[in-house]
Amino acid sequence: MSEALIKVDDLSIAYASEEGPLQALRHATLEARAGEAIGIVGESGCGKSTLASALITLLARNARVTSGGVQFGGRDILSISEEEKRKLRGRHIAMIFQDPMTSFNPVLTIGEQLVDFQGQREGLSKSEKRQQAAAMLKRVGIADPGRCLDRYVHELSGGMRQRAAIAAALLMAPDVLVADEPTTALDVTMEAQIIHLLRELRRDYNGAIVIVTHHLGVVGELCDRVYVMYAGEVVEEGSTDDVYHRPRHPYTRALIACDPANLHEQTPVLPTIPGRLPDLVNPPSGCSFAARCPQASARCRSVAPPYVEVGPRHAARCHEALP
Repeated sequence: MSEALIKVDDLSIAYASEEGPLQALRHATLEARAGEAIGIVGESGCGKSTLASALITLLARNARVTSGGVQFGGRDILSISEEEKRKLRGRHIAMIFQDPMTSFNPVLTIGEQLVDFQGQREGLSKSEKRQQAAAMLKRVGIADPGRCLDRYVHELSGGMRQRAAIAAALLMAPDVLVADEPTTALDVTMEAQIIHLLRELRRDYNGAIVIVTHHLGVVGELCDRVYVMYAGEVVEEGSTDDVYHRPRHPYTRALIACDPANLHEQTPVLPTIPGRLPDLVNPPSGCSFAARCPQASARCRSVAPPYVEVGPRHAARCHEALP
């Protein structure tokens, strides 16, 4: 088995707030190998976006790493200089942002920006970089790339904007591609097209792909392995098949039960998980899911659960997840 291209090791991140440090990420672990697509899933507020930001070293100014790090190329990339981080982004680790309207500059054409994004590519003229940009736009399914290069972001449809964002991320052939909610802002038809595009890109792209989403169907379509997050912790990880069909953490089971794709009869009320996320300024001493878990015991509420290996490359953070 190949070595991990990028590895998150015992990473904890807190945000400064008036109430105290908000522990957005707590002892998270993750790894992605070349040619592999992994998914990060969970409710809003579970720490997915913080983890994605850490992967590309774009943490908020009020974020502080309290333990662990992100290993890439033999170094902890969260502790290197800002200049080194800038050289890393785009060339080695790139990101498809959730909203292309805010990730592109509205006063520059798409072509100007795609040429600028190739700033670290030496030996190419501006004209050649523009040709590379047009070729990549064509690769992601934009029929008239030359015309697209001369347009501004507001002149593109939602699907074209997302395709242009994917092209921008792939221009430098990064080792790791992070996609943060790549289909959230799209309608169902356009979502299906982007999923099909990402599936095609997987066949040609030998880097690691990390897909951050709350949409279980996207992960099921695209990913080899999945990490389930809750209250800043990775509560289960394993192959997509194992996690979806043999979930071992109660939160994973509840999350899958709430997926509308699993409803086989009409119902006026969609299933939900009762309760709410714990206060991450003062996180619980026991299991973070205990207050919402139907099988929680007194031990769950007072003792932090171990991370139990329940199968080959399948683990869950639960007292009841016996091997």
